[in-house]
Amino acid sequence: MPDEALPGKIMLDGSVRSHETRFRVRYAETDQMGVVYYANYLIWMEIGRAEYCRAAGIRYRDMELDDGILLAVVDAHCRYLRPARYDDEIAVKTSIAAASRRMVEFQYEIRDVHSGLGLAAGTTKHVFLKTGMKPVKLPEKYWPMFGINGVT
Repeated sequence: MPDEALPGKIMLDGSVRSHETRFRVRYAETDQMGVVYYANYLIWMEIGRAEYCRAAGIRYRDMELDDGILLAVVDAHCRYLRPARYDDEIAVKTSIAAASRRMVEFQYEIRDVHSGLGLAAGTTKHVFLKTGMKPVKLPEKYWPMFGINGVT
């Protein structure tokens, strides 16, 4: 059954369905009220996105250096559910919500590891660019890593 996820969220066809990244809240990420400052959730999404890509066999750095492909954020949303505090262990679950040869949209679920409670949820939408900030179609060698089937 190629659509069933194996442990670790790796699909039988080798593609990544989702990836979870864990870390602890640093003191510097909290505000005067003792909770995580809201903008840090976007940084956590970036961490989740980079680790998702690594798990899928893509390194941003290689895309930039080898192919001149940049991922530009064109839209970001975050729904805050509960506050995170210093030293909480956080999990960011990242998956691809949609992708084509011109864009990719990532989806994030951020939760407290110990309680399992959701802290935030969001999405970021990215367009593929070449140097000079010109939109470009993603090279075919990256399609499987982003779940693009070639019909887009």
